[in-house]
Formats: sequence, structure tokens, C-alpha cells
Amino acid sequence: MPFIDIRLAGPATREQKAGIVADVTASMVARLGKPAAAVQVNIVELNLENYGAGGQLLADRGAPVAKGDADAVPSQ
Repeated sequence: MPFIDIRLAGPATREQKAGIVADVTASMVARLGKPAAAVQVNIVELNLENYGAGGQLLADRGAPVAKGDADAVPSQ
């Protein structure tokens, strides 16, 4: 049974998260032959004030991540 943990820097919409779960599940079915019902996906949305990279909080870097654009990381 695959257990997949995904961490996102910033928020994602419910629709985006549903799409991620569907895509990851389909990949496990196609690549590993696992039954879809066995694939477990956990998505954690990291608050940009609680995550840092390069010695700086993401919340303090460049423009904020727009809601609905959770894949983008603020510019350095």
C-alpha cells in the first residue's frame, strides 16, 4: 500500500488538491500496478511564515504566493 506525503509551500484550492490526489493515484496504478483504493495521499500546506529556505522565511521573500498558484515559490 503506497503512502505518499506531499508538502506544499502555501495554500492550494480544494480543486487543486483533488487533482493532485487523482494524478498521484493514477501514477501509482500505472507505474506500480497498485489498486487505486490502496493509494494513500496526505497533503500538508505549509504556512509561509513557518517555512524557511536559504536562511529566510518564505513569507519574507519577494511577492507572496497567490491563492490558486500554490506551485509557485516566491522569487528570491
